Amino acid sequence: MGGRRSPRHAGRGHGCLARQRRTLDRRGRGPCPEGGGRMSELIVAAVDLGAESGRVAAAHFDGTRIDLELVNRFANTPSETDGWLRWNTDSLWNNIADGLATLGGRATVASVGVDTWGLDYGLYRNGELLDDPVTYRDAHHVEAFERAVAEFGADRLYSATGIQLIEINSLFGMLADAHERPSLLGDADLLLMMPDVFHHRLSGARVTEFSAASTTGMYDMASKGWARGLLADVGLPEHFLPEVADAGTDVGGIAGELARGGLAKTRVILPSAHDTSSAVLAIPNAGPDTLFISSGTWSLVGVVLDEPIVTRESRLLNLTNEGGYDGSVRFLRNVMGLWVLQECRRQWQREGIDVDYETLVRLADAVTPLQTVIDLNATEFLAPGDMPGRIRAYCASRGIRVPATMGEMARTIIDSLALSYRLVMEDIEQLTGVPITSVAVVGGGGQNALLQQATASATGLPVVCWAKEATALGNAAAQLRALGELDSVEQIWEVVSASTQTRSFSPLPSSRWDDAATQLRELERREAARRGLGDSEKELTTVHHQAGAQSPLPR
Repeated sequence: MGGRRSPRHAGRGHGCLARQRRTLDRRGRGPCPEGGGRMSELIVAAVDLGAESGRVAAAHFDGTRIDLELVNRFANTPSETDGWLRWNTDSLWNNIADGLATLGGRATVASVGVDTWGLDYGLYRNGELLDDPVTYRDAHHVEAFERAVAEFGADRLYSATGIQLIEINSLFGMLADAHERPSLLGDADLLLMMPDVFHHRLSGARVTEFSAASTTGMYDMASKGWARGLLADVGLPEHFLPEVADAGTDVGGIAGELARGGLAKTRVILPSAHDTSSAVLAIPNAGPDTLFISSGTWSLVGVVLDEPIVTRESRLLNLTNEGGYDGSVRFLRNVMGLWVLQECRRQWQREGIDVDYETLVRLADAVTPLQTVIDLNATEFLAPGDMPGRIRAYCASRGIRVPATMGEMARTIIDSLALSYRLVMEDIEQLTGVPITSVAVVGGGGQNALLQQATASATGLPVVCWAKEATALGNAAAQLRALGELDSVEQIWEVVSASTQTRSFSPLPSSRWDDAATQLRELERREAARRGLGDSEKELTTVHHQAGAQSPLPR
């Protein structure tokens, strides 16, 4: 167990885009006319689960573009059970099954694939899930992280995997399990990452997709295999680690009661199952000179490379190497995205103030920018709770101006988020040596025009917002390639471009962004030193100074 399985699309035909003519096939599609169009479209189902909501989308492909149709959308909220914050997998599965059954009741579906957030996992015995997966925001992760860094050292933990040291990593969830409920690990005979929990329910598959495995902090991105030496060092078992499969792998047909009607012959195909990897696939021409931002509850900010960068400098800059489509590397940093604003809104609702996001953005837009800058990645902001109170306490304890109104609070979050993108950009440029020339945004955060304008001004670069539903689009595109409808990443990008309306923002230069970036860099340095991620604050100061000095800003 534990090797990588290649996708089963090698040698397949390339569909109508390759101008091949066919007869009616098992998916009920007519032959391709001479011009390369279709008499009927092909439909694949993209199941996209996020930390707040999930959706089942039908992707209609006519040979040149993908049109996404939302079949159903549903809430996804963890709840505390026995002192652990857990996901309700039965509820999620029932919503997925309802959406697929609805779609299969009116159309023939060629394939289905599931993407989710990374990090979280399910443990099985004899094919049965032992317990609902614990969310990465559970407080036990923080305690396990602190113990692991103190005992094994940040260098050892990072060098074995190339993954950013952050409390939410699966490794620290596993260590929490080993510390608090060791019998669970002893009983388990299989570990599956969250998207593959649902691939397992769809088809019985017992593999985990590459991009999802790469988020764990237990997978070696350099050797492309599980970091068994690290697991042995930290005292974790490895007997339940699954085979790792590439995006595009066909893991079988839909099984059970769902396999009827339009789902009777539906294949289960692994997309790039970590949602950010699917979203990045839907950014045309993504490479080392384009800063991608997958903007939502989290912001994942980085570039696409061919090989990982695993050095002491990349560790000190807290950059991560996550798996991407076709074996690529997403060299990035996880940044606390719109989570803090979402939690502020929930707290205000608890206090009887029901304010929507559009109103919050309007209130923020009326506030003078850059009055208050905070490090959104500080540990205080990780868990759910009274986020406005935490922001006030954070500012007061550091001698920073305390935002007084909802508008000032929202403006503080938006400005700080845009500045954090700039700092990630500077750090990446330092290590790759490639100047970044543009910013590409995908995901729901792209709808926040104030944030995107702030991002353009903070980075000094043009910002292009691609599809809000980029994750579902990338999920569907990977399935289409596996089915032989698309023959390359470049062809995927052509289809994405034809399927997406973009929105652009130009920078509004101001030296105030430079001053604020310096302030945030200092806050981040102090936080990293406090968490034990550098041997000393002086060491972190040196590396961060190099990043700032080598940045091509102002642009």
